[in-house]
Amino acid sequence: MNRRSALGRYAVAGVVVAALAAVALAVSPEAALSRLRWLAGDPVRFGVAVVALAAVRPLLAWPTTLLAVAVGFGFGWVGTPFALALVVGTSLPPYALARAGRLRLRGDSGTDGEPGVADRFCRAGERFAAASGSVRAVAGTRLLPLPSDAVTVGAAAAGVEIRPFLTGTALGELPWVLCGVAVGVSLDRLAASGGSLVDPTVILGMAAVGALVLAGPLYRTFVRPESTASA
Repeated sequence: MNRRSALGRYAVAGVVVAALAAVALAVSPEAALSRLRWLAGDPVRFGVAVVALAAVRPLLAWPTTLLAVAVGFGFGWVGTPFALALVVGTSLPPYALARAGRLRLRGDSGTDGEPGVADRFCRAGERFAAASGSVRAVAGTRLLPLPSDAVTVGAAAAGVEIRPFLTGTALGELPWVLCGVAVGVSLDRLAASGGSLVDPTVILGMAAVGALVLAGPLYRTFVRPESTASA
């Protein structure tokens, strides 16, 4: 019972860390920052709370970058590997659930016996992953400003195996983690000055890189077959 209650307290602490960071990102109130400073005063307490947050984050559907912001605030730039590990780790529960449901989706069919929408989606993802390579597909899609869990489910539905999934997730999420840690490190200053949290050009730049990485495989998978068939 004591162990269960302790885990419950850490989970609550993780949610509190995320909530305070989210409030600070939204309106930058000094009260939220002061509570974050108190939590960050004990590195062990703060680290366990952030790990608990990573465990429950998929249930809350919160962005993974919030983990990097919290780590940056509590540990600074030295916490970047920890933040990346948390972001990669928190993608595993939705990946596992999507992989478990993939076989059922692959057998989905419409009323006319033709493949259903879910089945066609899985087949399209498989073709795209085969054309680009699983690591490239996951990494490039992660660079786009898309919900992280949606990318995770798409990769699982496309049949991407665990190792390329983890590698592609780490590569694609690294720029977002660096941005999140930078925001966390500067959270006090940004709150005081009211400055912009993230430069929009950074987001546009990462999206452009992701689009370039994926442009060739997208063309080979979805455009060239149609043009060949019509020729």
